[in-house]
Amino acid sequence: MMAEGRVRVNGRVVRELGTRVDPARDVVEVDGRRVAPRAPAWVALHKPSGVLTTRGDPHGGRTVYDVLPPEARGLTYVGRLDRDTEGLLLFTNEGQVAHRLLLPATEVEREYRARVQGVPGSAEVRALTSGVALDDGVARARRVRVSRVGRDEADVTLVLTEGRKREVRRMLRAVGHPARRLVRVRFGPIRLGELPRGAWRALTGEEVESLRAAARQPDVHEQRDETHGSER
Repeated sequence: MMAEGRVRVNGRVVRELGTRVDPARDVVEVDGRRVAPRAPAWVALHKPSGVLTTRGDPHGGRTVYDVLPPEARGLTYVGRLDRDTEGLLLFTNEGQVAHRLLLPATEVEREYRARVQGVPGSAEVRALTSGVALDDGVARARRVRVSRVGRDEADVTLVLTEGRKREVRRMLRAVGHPARRLVRVRFGPIRLGELPRGAWRALTGEEVESLRAAARQPDVHEQRDETHGSER
């Protein structure tokens, strides 16, 4: 639209991409109509298994935007969950806050609950917390809790502060207990709670402020951009 001369700032046509404006004092128009920033919006979705965290799938797969209502489809997801992972996925139009939440320096906790094959013992728990060698480096959980649920399976709760691709699944497989089901139950201060699978809700003002506070950590501007990093 800018290249076509359809955008004006304070009455002047602006064609230079990346032009900065101050919404408090600059008037921005598109095709002669004044536009303004949207109000901040945050949504929590209980992502079902089998749904892709992407804008669109060229192969026709179902995406998270097929699950969200039309009024929330303009929002951007905060991190990703892989196709088979369920649970809490946040969406927002506050890009800078989302960016900072995903930076390593913020150390925002992600909590997962996995139903795994076999029952991990103390040695496996120590390995998960001290560090598991993966093909992209050592990964470690901040906390791990194991609950036996059957003769040959258990529920494992893990808390991590990274968001590498399929990280939790790879860690569990590395210690000999692959995940049969994986659910993210918390992202930072926000919990999945009783939100049904496939359902969504708007975050409360208090929850939004807690996320903004989590994003205000020292030195995050020095970290690399991981806004589109995967979390699984």
